[in-house]
Amino acid sequence: MDIVLAGLALWILLPAYCAIALAVVIETRGPVLFRQRRTGLNGEIFTILKFRSMTVTEDGDKIAHATKNDVRVTRVGAFIRATSLDELPQLVNVIMGDMSLVGPRPHALAHDAHYGALLPCYSKRFAVRPGLTGLAQISGLRGEIHQLSCMARRVEADVLYADGWSFRDDILIICRTVPMILKRVNAY
Repeated sequence: MDIVLAGLALWILLPAYCAIALAVVIETRGPVLFRQRRTGLNGEIFTILKFRSMTVTEDGDKIAHATKNDVRVTRVGAFIRATSLDELPQLVNVIMGDMSLVGPRPHALAHDAHYGALLPCYSKRFAVRPGLTGLAQISGLRGEIHQLSCMARRVEADVLYADGWSFRDDILIICRTVPMILKRVNAY
């Protein structure tokens, strides 16, 4: 299902890819795609792809979470982040087998190290492939992390998903993702 739907989506969304890439190039200097190392299935490291939405391309030991009205976000970036269009290149990650359409959202390696030390069940997220969308996202658990409990609730949803995975639930999560994107809940 992942490869077929991701391939179909890539083909259908090709004009959107071109328009977004052009907008990113026109607005700012630098690469069109943002690349960052993330943790995948069984702790394997992979490079995630996103349209660049910020003036920085951090991938180190210390990475600041995006915040509401973050000065690092470009004008084009604000739009593609709010509409989740910045995530479209991850369809390539799905085709490459690094990600699935549904699963826990992967975090930067620095965030994995930080929250993994604070939340005992954090590593259970790696029992399934990370996803473009997931139970946490459709439950409204996205956006700024301003306290540990925000991440703890996301991790609880991720572990619940991993422990009870089913094809049926994946279909339901995909269907519930579309209205969440349109509502732009906690997306910035």
